[in-house]
Amino acid sequence: MRFFKYFSIIIFLVVVALIWDNKQSDIYQLQGKIFGTYYNIKIRNPHKTADLQAIIDKQFSLINLQMSVFNKDSEINKLNNAKKNEKIATSPELISIIQTSKEISKQTQNAFDITIGELVNLWGFGPDNQKHIPSKKQIESKLKHTGSNKIIIFAPQYVYKTDTDTKINLSAIAKGYAVDLIAQTLKKEGFSDFLVDIGGEVYAAGNRNIQEQGWNIGIAEPSPNGHKNLMTMRIKDLSIATSGNYNNFYYDNEGKKIAHTIDPKTGYPVEHNLVSATVLHTSCMYADAYATALMVMGEKKGLEFANKHNLVAIMFTKDIYGKINTIYSQQGKLLTGVENE
Repeated sequence: MRFFKYFSIIIFLVVVALIWDNKQSDIYQLQGKIFGTYYNIKIRNPHKTADLQAIIDKQFSLINLQMSVFNKDSEINKLNNAKKNEKIATSPELISIIQTSKEISKQTQNAFDITIGELVNLWGFGPDNQKHIPSKKQIESKLKHTGSNKIIIFAPQYVYKTDTDTKINLSAIAKGYAVDLIAQTLKKEGFSDFLVDIGGEVYAAGNRNIQEQGWNIGIAEPSPNGHKNLMTMRIKDLSIATSGNYNNFYYDNEGKKIAHTIDPKTGYPVEHNLVSATVLHTSCMYADAYATALMVMGEKKGLEFANKHNLVAIMFTKDIYGKINTIYSQQGKLLTGVENE
């Protein structure tokens, strides 16, 4: 009897160990750097594909070749370097993201605009990182060449510009697009429970484990001094993207804050109390672009736009005393179950 007692204990411990080991190894992670930021992919039960890293790397390489302004041979740079009315052959993927950008630009009354890259550079937030205050004349000169209406999609695979000096920068939508692409790739490979995070833009599919429905996603405090979360949300089969002015800014000689979010209509950095905007959407590409648009609009117009278009939006404002207030769209309140502060 004592033998069976000890044998039963051993079997019990082995089973517990196996369950614990399975729980610990349940999530498989792929991590690395892309687009000047990080990516973190978590997959539950990743047993269907042997070389998933190679598949993901191939997708990232394709995006870089199509959409990176840092790759001199990319499709987007070929278009940027093209002359007026010069038709450039482009991939269906680039056509799609340009078409979506034009639609969102029209919908937001140009609060979102992929042609303000030169203005961003002018204010010192571009690749050269030369922070300075441009003159009114310089700003007006760049504004003449902005506008998504200057980008024309011709037939299924060609794009041209109506202005030689118009330049496209997809940084406000490309991360979201990449998240969607990787999510689609994982689904094609047979995975249903995963999380894709590229520089804070996230898509969560299925469940973290059998005990938890969805995935817990934190919304960071809009502050350069730390990375604590103001709130945590559990989402499933949804994307979440955030745009903010709390990390990328500088001060002029008079101590005025110069934020990196540029208003496409004026050519100047935005000046309002909105410091962060988060949007939840089925598509991370749309969430990414809408979050940027809300940051341009500010809290009042942003809230009106979000409610009009049934966006799940959560916005953070900061008053002169540093107090952070949270603003929810109607759909945001329904999802979180809270009221505006």
